[in-house]
Amino acid sequence: MIIRSAEQRDLPIILEIMNEAIENTTAIYDYYHRNSEFIETWFAEKQSDNLPVLVCEINNHAVAYGTYGSFRARTAYKFSIEHSIYVHKDFQGKGIGKIVMKSLISSAKEGGFHTMIAGIDASNEKSCAFHRQFGFVEVGRINEVGFKFDRWLDLVFMQLLL
Repeated sequence: MIIRSAEQRDLPIILEIMNEAIENTTAIYDYYHRNSEFIETWFAEKQSDNLPVLVCEINNHAVAYGTYGSFRARTAYKFSIEHSIYVHKDFQGKGIGKIVMKSLISSAKEGGFHTMIAGIDASNEKSCAFHRQFGFVEVGRINEVGFKFDRWLDLVFMQLLL
């Protein structure tokens, strides 16, 4: 198991993982599958902005990815980032997310960022507990901000001061 920067060849699996989360979870508040054009543009923008896209590779295959980007677009937020980590459904529960998170936190510290923020569906207690393991604390909650799977969703913000 290795953590490395994503490459062009990883985009199909990143897209697969992303679409699985859209289709079957409330981890991504979206309804529609993303396509190859979307993932190409997304990856090019991450590279252009010098933002990491990390993958966990097992036996020469990416099985998870993590990244971060701007929390908000205004200049005064430039030291705050929001991250995402997704693990392929067949590899969840094996500690892969922890390894990706450690790498993202290290990257953020090296990049000079001050705080890392997670936006998590409030019903996803596993993700909240996962983040608490790294020192994230809940700093806010917005009730009924999303609507997916015929129900209203509450969004929790968790924060780690780097």
